[in-house]
Amino acid sequence: MKVKPILVRLPEGMPERIDALVGKNKRAEFIRQAIEAELVRREKAGEADE
Repeated sequence: MKVKPILVRLPEGMPERIDALVGKNKRAEFIRQAIEAELVRREKAGEADE
């Protein structure tokens, strides 16, 4: 998988909440999947910026 690193600032406590659900070693995968799901949802809803 080709990836591009980016910096994302999360609210205080959010990384710990993610870790509690999926484990620290799966944080990046969880964030990628969440972003992909939201992109698909918005694209289907026609929410793309023009």
